[in-house]
Amino acid sequence: MYSNKLIRGITAHNSTIKKLYSLNLIRSNRTASTSEEPARLEKTINNVQLLGRVGSDPQLKGTKEHPVAIFSLATHSNYRYDTGEFVQRTEWHRVVCFKPGLRETIMNFLKKGQRVHVTGKITYGEVKGEDGKSKSTTAIQADDVIFFQQIGAEASSRS
Repeated sequence: MYSNKLIRGITAHNSTIKKLYSLNLIRSNRTASTSEEPARLEKTINNVQLLGRVGSDPQLKGTKEHPVAIFSLATHSNYRYDTGEFVQRTEWHRVVCFKPGLRETIMNFLKKGQRVHVTGKITYGEVKGEDGKSKSTTAIQADDVIFFQQIGAEASSRS
């Protein structure tokens, strides 16, 4: 009984979809035009959160029209072998920031050694080296950076 209702519901659903396709209310994936928005956009997630220490003072790169702030961030994992040996593995991340306000804050206040929380997304790309060969790159594109401390303030508070 339940399966008959389910089959009738699926059949009705399929016939409704066929009618909508015939009326062009649902666009097919085979549409050649790229200027129209698809009828159904799939939701995806690309979210990265890092908490670590800045490895070097930020650098301003890019062009005058499209500047970008770049800095390195170290995170680490701690673990212990069966022998009892303690190991700390450090991962280095390349962080880039294109947002004008955040980029200026990073350039003005971020210093090597500061502890920060970075929220953003992972990006992949290619750059041409000085030798003309393409090189793959991976970076974290920062949407937000939270500063936990200032190096100068930390040193003066200990005095």
